[in-house]
Amino acid sequence: MPRPINIAILGSTGSIGRQTLEIVASLPDRFKVLALAAGSNRDLLLHQVVRFQPQVVHLEQGGEGLPDVATATPEEIACHPEVDVLLVGTTGKAGLLPALAALKAGKAVALANKEALVMAGGILTQAAKRYGGQLRPVDSEHSAIWQCLWGEDHKSIRRLVLTASGGAFRDFSVDELAHVTPEQALRHPTWDMGPKITIDSATLFNKGLETIEARWLFDVPLDRVGVVQHRESIVHSLVEFSDGSVKAQLGLPDMRLPILLALTYPERAAEPQTATLDLAAVGQLNFGSIDHQRFPLLQMAIEAGQRGGTYPAVLAAADEIAVQQFLDTRIGFREIASAVESVLSDHDGIADPELEDILAADEWARRRAADWITARA
Repeated sequence: MPRPINIAILGSTGSIGRQTLEIVASLPDRFKVLALAAGSNRDLLLHQVVRFQPQVVHLEQGGEGLPDVATATPEEIACHPEVDVLLVGTTGKAGLLPALAALKAGKAVALANKEALVMAGGILTQAAKRYGGQLRPVDSEHSAIWQCLWGEDHKSIRRLVLTASGGAFRDFSVDELAHVTPEQALRHPTWDMGPKITIDSATLFNKGLETIEARWLFDVPLDRVGVVQHRESIVHSLVEFSDGSVKAQLGLPDMRLPILLALTYPERAAEPQTATLDLAAVGQLNFGSIDHQRFPLLQMAIEAGQRGGTYPAVLAAADEIAVQQFLDTRIGFREIASAVESVLSDHDGIADPELEDILAADEWARRRAADWITARA
C-alpha cells in the first residue's frame, strides 16, 4: 500500500476544514494530517490537534498555550517539505499568500478559497506553471468542470456553464429583498456552508467570483463562461464542446466529494460515508435564467473580471467588508451591492499589477468600503 498522503489544512475549523477531517477520519490509511491552521476557534482546534496529532499548528488569534506541538505561519505550513497537498479552506484574502507559497514550492494546492484566484489569478497560475505546482479546484462547480475536461482537447471547449442554486432568496422580489435578515440569508436551500459564502450565495456574488475563477483555472475567456440557475444542485456544472456536445457532472450536494477528489487526484478514492445519487428519487431537474435586476452583484463581478487588473481584488475586498457589516446588521441586504458598486466606481485600477499592487488595492478597498458604510450609517 502506498504511504499516506500528507495534508495541511488552512481553515481547519471552518466548514471545508471540518469536512476534510471527516474524510481523513473515514480513510485513516490514506491520509496523514501534517498541519492544521485556524483563525480564532481555539477550542475546536485543540480538539482537532488531540484527534489528528499534526506536527505543526497555527492559530491566528490567541495561539498562546497550545499543546506541545510546533507552530508556524500559514506560509511556512504551505512550504513544509513533507506536505503533499495544501488544502486552502479559508475565506477572503487569507488564502492568497499561502497558496502562492505552496505553488512556488511545487506543491499541489486544493483550493476552496475563491478570493485567492479572483485577486491574483494570473500570478497564481503563472507560479503553478513555472514551479511545477498544481491547482486542484475544490468548489463543486469547478471540480465538475475539471472532471468534464479530463481527456479532452482544450481547443475543443466552446463554453463553460456554472450552475447556481439561486441561494436563499431565489424566489424573493426586489422589494422583499430590501427587508431580509442575516438569519434568513444564512438558510441556504441545498448546501451547508460557512456564513461568508452562504451570504455570497444569497446575493449570487459567489457565481461572479466563480466565473472569474473559471477563467483562470481553465484558461477560457470570461465571455465564454456562463451561469444557469439549477435549484436542485445535482448538476454541478457543464462544458459545451465545439461539436455541440455537452458534458455534465452530477452528484448529491455533498462537498466531501470534490474535497476527496482534490486530495487524491488522479485517483478516485471511495468515501464510505457519501450517499449515492438516485435520479429516480430526485424526480426532476429544473433550470432557468438569472435575474440580474434582483442580483446585481453577479453582473458587477463579471464586469470587474472583464476589466481585470486590480478591479477583481477591489471587488472581493469590498464585498468581504460589506457582507460582515450585513451580518452585524449595520447595513441591509441590498446595500451590500451598493457598497461594492461605490468602491468599484471610485477605484483607479492598475492594468498589469504586481502582487504588491494587488495587496495595496485590497487594503484600499477595505478602507473605502468601511468609510462608505460608516457614512451610510
